[in-house]
Amino acid sequence: MTTISRRAALAGLLGSALLPRNAMSAGKYSTGATDGRILLGQPIAYSGPASAYGSIGKVHLAYFKMLNEKGGIRGRKIEIISADDGYNPTRTVQVVRRMVEEDQVFAIFGIAGTAQNLAVQKYLASKQVPQLFCYSGSPRLIDTDESAWSTGWLPATELEGEIYGKYVAENIKDPKVGILYQNDDYGKDMMKGFRRGLGEQADKAIIRAASYEVTDPTVEPQVLDLLSAGANTFLGCMTSKAASQAIRKTAEIAWPGERIIPFASASIGAVLKPAGLDAAKGLVTSRFLKDASEAKWQSDAGIVEFLSFLKTYEPSVDPNDLLVVLGYCVSQTMAIVLEKCGDDLTRENIVRQAVNLTNVPLPLLLPGVTLNTTPTSRSPIRTLQMARFDGASWSLFGQPLSR
Repeated sequence: MTTISRRAALAGLLGSALLPRNAMSAGKYSTGATDGRILLGQPIAYSGPASAYGSIGKVHLAYFKMLNEKGGIRGRKIEIISADDGYNPTRTVQVVRRMVEEDQVFAIFGIAGTAQNLAVQKYLASKQVPQLFCYSGSPRLIDTDESAWSTGWLPATELEGEIYGKYVAENIKDPKVGILYQNDDYGKDMMKGFRRGLGEQADKAIIRAASYEVTDPTVEPQVLDLLSAGANTFLGCMTSKAASQAIRKTAEIAWPGERIIPFASASIGAVLKPAGLDAAKGLVTSRFLKDASEAKWQSDAGIVEFLSFLKTYEPSVDPNDLLVVLGYCVSQTMAIVLEKCGDDLTRENIVRQAVNLTNVPLPLLLPGVTLNTTPTSRSPIRTLQMARFDGASWSLFGQPLSR
């Protein structure tokens, strides 16, 4: 295995997919795939303002290493080139170009960040290289003419925002909402969905929206601005570093009402602990994954397997980190799709399999949540449930919400 910026790991799939080499028939292959291996590229932030995403990359590599030790996917080994993009779209472009033109990968998967994924979408489509299971819910990646070669994995950002808007409309009397949003497609898409969820109340309820750049050293001035405008409800459309700062500051100034954060910023290990668990108490978010820190899941077979995997293959990461759980689930999804390809390892076929998932279960999804995609709806997570942080863990409430 090489260094973390260019680490390689080998993989296989579960159960019946573990077949000996001599059991394979002659396959069909695109660049990056052969009888013996499949080469994947994974740009992700091991450094920069979202370096917490590095946990995702570590889990991807560890998971495929584990599967490789079980024999490989239909006898083929999966080599992953994992490179640091620093959460900088310009660097993402450079990394992806190198992976496609020099390394000649079969597909790109698991890029974290909306701006990062959008920065390379047209390039990858022009090269007909799959861009699979993006850590982004941007509609431009999952349901437009531009998405022929891309698929998401996270719930659509607008859907998440819409659920928060409905929650506020139905549960908060006379809401005065202050929104802190990342000044990119991610933040703007969530605000758009939030307005839709508020419905006719939107213009009256949203009294101030303040933006920030991912390179800003702090978001404390924006938080104070929202409070001075008279906001009693806080919505953060933000990622990890800004989320920790906002959570800490809203607690320090005794924010007068509800505080809502996106699931991408709800990691106990990566976001809430740095902010302070006491400061995070009372936060509201949405969930679709089991949480290893919650007592009710301690004997759950999926959680037990997950914890055993981390202990053996990647003990350096925090099992209570939502990003670690995400990395585990996306790794499983990638392995399932590769297995579904059979001996047709063409780029066209892997996209075909990725956009035709029907009620696929994963061990760490909440009960009632399964993966579903179609060629016109490429975001497999469509069900969310509200949750509140009690100072130690997230507690689910209400009914699962779907669209």
